[in-house]
Amino acid sequence: MILWFTIAQIAVAVVAGLFCLIAGLAGRRPSDFSVGSLALVEVLLIVQVIVAIVAPLAGNAPTGDLLEYWVYLVSAALLPIGGVLWALMERSRWSTVILGVAAFAVAVMLWRMQVIWTIQIA
Repeated sequence: MILWFTIAQIAVAVVAGLFCLIAGLAGRRPSDFSVGSLALVEVLLIVQVIVAIVAPLAGNAPTGDLLEYWVYLVSAALLPIGGVLWALMERSRWSTVILGVAAFAVAVMLWRMQVIWTIQIA
């Protein structure tokens, strides 16, 4: 995995999370921008899936547990989708906060995925 791509993903997820948390705590309902920011995280996760499929073919094999990696990847991909769907149905300020929490959870999972792919740290 490319470290800079993962850092960019984490940065997007953190910025999206901060935006959603601040908007939610300020009493705002989910806007198209807050939902769109999570959609951008989801697009980057789709790219992550493609990279994860192609990387071993290019000789860049993971050094950690592949099952753990894919569990994180699937979980990270489902969190934004679930958060966005709930935010669209609920349309409350708390659903915006949940979007922010989902984005931060995805950022943590992305870092763990990077560790699994490159160096295994217990």
